[in-house]
Amino acid sequence: MIQPPPTAVAAALLPSPPPLHRLPLTLTRRSLLLTTAPSLSLVSSPSTPLPSPDTTITDRVYMDFSICPNYPRPDRTLSDDFSSLCAESLPLGRLVLGLYGRLVPLTVSNFKSVCTHPTLSYKNTLVNKIFPGQYFLAGHQGRREKGEVRVPPDLALNTETVDPRAFGLRHSKAGLVSLSLSENDDEDEIKLNPEYRNVEFLITTGPGPCPQLDSQNIVFGTVLEGLDIVTAIATIPTYQPQERIRQLNNLAEFLGDERAQNARATWNRPLKTVFISDCGELKVSKPTLTPTLP
Repeated sequence: MIQPPPTAVAAALLPSPPPLHRLPLTLTRRSLLLTTAPSLSLVSSPSTPLPSPDTTITDRVYMDFSICPNYPRPDRTLSDDFSSLCAESLPLGRLVLGLYGRLVPLTVSNFKSVCTHPTLSYKNTLVNKIFPGQYFLAGHQGRREKGEVRVPPDLALNTETVDPRAFGLRHSKAGLVSLSLSENDDEDEIKLNPEYRNVEFLITTGPGPCPQLDSQNIVFGTVLEGLDIVTAIATIPTYQPQERIRQLNNLAEFLGDERAQNARATWNRPLKTVFISDCGELKVSKPTLTPTLP
């Protein structure tokens, strides 16, 4: 009698493999990497790069800045308004701003409208705050006689303030013009008005970037001429409270004291009266310039 080979006997004693449709489908990370990585690399497609923001300069405006020596005079009367007190001022110089009208057309249109309005422009309004080594703020709304802005009644509602695409540019260098949103310090009673239109803006002063402003404020232009004027404004001394006052203010805010916010409104205000003495649009034969990212 012929005996079967030992390998055949061993094979007969082993359990038969389960049917293919009953194999477990649990995959571990290791098995997935070992068995499917080549096939995944064959079907994956390269990611599509995001288009660069269009920073073509479509419009140019100018702003003249000056220092008013008479505004803080103690002998001024209630009849003295800002324009009369600052009729004789010390000029600092002119900024020429290039605006990104293709990137944020509504923001640019509103800014240009306030620059060119015959009676309710940025002219004779204050630089209200300076943050050394970062930026300065202008365009604070309020009373014209106090050097604050009154917005033209026909200014459009700026829907770009809720459009994520408008926040793509970073505050990466000195001389960038940005619509102030997170840093806006207009009074709450003004902001609660249904007709409120934000026209406060900031200009970065350098020397470094301001990453805390990114994704929260809309960069809509750049300084084409007059960066030395920006530097001169940035060096003007400002009111800085002592550390103990800051600590007490933080405690008062924690306790819900509304006076804490009112007190902070005076921080970083320039100790000299810096204001926009004139502004308007510059008409050029070629309104657009080659795009340059800030």
